[in-house]
Amino acid sequence: MVPDQPRREPVILNKSNSVTPDSYSKRSYRRRNVSKGCFCRLKDFRRVTTRYDKFARNFLGAVYLAAIVTYWIIESGS
Repeated sequence: MVPDQPRREPVILNKSNSVTPDSYSKRSYRRRNVSKGCFCRLKDFRRVTTRYDKFARNFLGAVYLAAIVTYWIIESGS
């Protein structure tokens, strides 16, 4: 473990038939769901998913563009 990085805890719900339920933070679970949704929406763009770009800067530009388009679609309500 790298000493400069903060400790991270997994935020995964238990199964409904779990014998010993573990505690979890609802706030962290919601935040995890938002980040998973963001990656899911970015994967809708084929160029980002398959990474056609040769250079990292071009790929990052495609990610930025996909994020902007996704935000724009969500904000416009379409």
